[in-house]
Amino acid sequence: MVYDFFKRIIDIVGSSILSIIFLPFCLLTAIAIALDSRGPIFADTPKRVGKNGKLFKLYKFRSMIMNAHEILRKDPKMARLYQKYRQNSYKLTYDPRVTSVGHFIRKHSVDEIPQLFNVIKGDMSLVGPRPYYQDELKEQQKKYPHTQKLVKVVLSAKPGVTGFWQVSGRSEVNFDKRIQMDADYVTKRSILLDIMILLKSPWAMISGKGAV
Repeated sequence: MVYDFFKRIIDIVGSSILSIIFLPFCLLTAIAIALDSRGPIFADTPKRVGKNGKLFKLYKFRSMIMNAHEILRKDPKMARLYQKYRQNSYKLTYDPRVTSVGHFIRKHSVDEIPQLFNVIKGDMSLVGPRPYYQDELKEQQKKYPHTQKLVKVVLSAKPGVTGFWQVSGRSEVNFDKRIQMDADYVTKRSILLDIMILLKSPWAMISGKGAV
């Protein structure tokens, strides 16, 4: 497919150039994370669901305390917060697990820069749907049964570092609207649409609009 061929070229060239540009920011971020809290530089989170349902390891800077993902799901003290997390489309406006440095890098999407390595590997694309967790997809489809067909459409494409819903509202939209926007992107995707989303992405990072 012509689109897939040119999209892959843009992914490789674009992610390589961006990796070089962001290298100083990555080094500063790594130092800040190490000084701010105990734990690894990169987040240790469960694998994400990629194209055709294939699981892959997504690289992100750690913005939370160690074992944050497991603590939220298994610590009895977090039970009420976990319930709220599930009800709120797997997002929390206030999350006590987020570190001081984590608040900043999450707001401005700095924590997602390492995903450029996922793009080079071929797990992801610069532009695409959100890379969802397995349990997130399972639980949210129970809550919104009408999204099951939309999820199949979304999983026919590689997830992206940025995407249509990220530049159009980001975390302010619930799962049903988010997955609809992702499915719309997959249905209408083109090189021109990808370029438009990429051009809007820097402002979404700088402004932090809708980020949690």
